[in-house]
Amino acid sequence: MRLSDGRHLAYEEFGVPLDRARFKIVFSHGFTGSRLDSLRASPELAEELGVYMVGFDRAGYGESDPNPGRSPRSAALDMEELADLLGLGEKFYVVGFSLGCHAVWAALKYIPHRLAGAAMLAPVVNYWWPGFPADLSAAAYGKQQYGDQWALRVSHHAPGILHWWMEQAWLPLPTSTVVDNTTHLPNKRDAEIRRALAADGTLQRKREMATQQGIHESYYRDMTVMFGKWEFDPMELPEPPCPVHLWQGDEDGLVPVALQRHVAGKLGWVNYHELPGTGHFLSAVPGLGDTVLRTLLG
Repeated sequence: MRLSDGRHLAYEEFGVPLDRARFKIVFSHGFTGSRLDSLRASPELAEELGVYMVGFDRAGYGESDPNPGRSPRSAALDMEELADLLGLGEKFYVVGFSLGCHAVWAALKYIPHRLAGAAMLAPVVNYWWPGFPADLSAAAYGKQQYGDQWALRVSHHAPGILHWWMEQAWLPLPTSTVVDNTTHLPNKRDAEIRRALAADGTLQRKREMATQQGIHESYYRDMTVMFGKWEFDPMELPEPPCPVHLWQGDEDGLVPVALQRHVAGKLGWVNYHELPGTGHFLSAVPGLGDTVLRTLLG
C-alpha cells in the first residue's frame, strides 16, 4: 500500500474477508517480527465473531520502506493511514505485541478518536519514562545484562551512533543479547520455544525477513524509537474513549513485570491481566489469542 508520503507498507490479511467483517483490527508486530504475525486466534472464533485483522511490516521491516523520521507518532499515523486506505471505517481496533506496542501507546495519544479498543501483549517499557520512580527504574535497569545496558544507554542518549556502536566487534563490551537472541529467559516455556525455533532455523528465517531493508532500518531504529526520548509519557495519558487491555506474564525475561505493574497502577483505565508462571512469548500460551479477542471485542 502506498502512503501519502510515498512510502510503501507491506501487509497481510487474516480472518474473514473485509466485506463480511464486524470487527476490524490492525496488528503491530514486535521486535524481529513481520506482517505475518498475528494474535493466532482460532479461525473458528474469527469466523464466529466476524474478525478481520491486518498485520503489516512496520517501517523499515520486511518489505516496507524505511522511514528516517520514525517515531512513536509516525507509527500510529502509519496504522491510521493503512486503515483508511483499506477502508476499515471510522473506528478500528489496534493490537500490539512487545516492542510493537509503542505504536499502540502512540495511537492512544494521537488518534484516540479513531479507536474502538486497544490491546497490548507484553508491551516493552522505556526505562526513562518520567512516570517511573527513579529507584524502581534503576533497579529494573540494573538487572539487565551488561551489553544490554549499554545498548539501551546508547539508544537513549546517543541514538545517532547506535548502528556504529552495535557493529564494533573490537569494543570490550558484550553485544545486545536481545539482538543476538541470547537473553536469559527465566520462564521454562520461553526457553524451550527459543531453543526449538533456533534448532529448526525459524529464528534465522525471521531475522532475514525482518532485516530486508537493513538491520539499521529495522532492529536498530526500533531500539532508538522505543528507548529514545519520547514526546509524551504514557503514564500521563488521559483516559481514552475506548477500552484498553494489557496482558503481561509475571516471569517475563524481557519486560520487567515490576515496571509493568507500575504503569498499570498509574493508569486506572487500563484493564491489566497478569498471567502467572508465564514469560514473554504470549502467543504460545494455549488459547490466549481467543481470550484476547473475546475480551477486547466484548
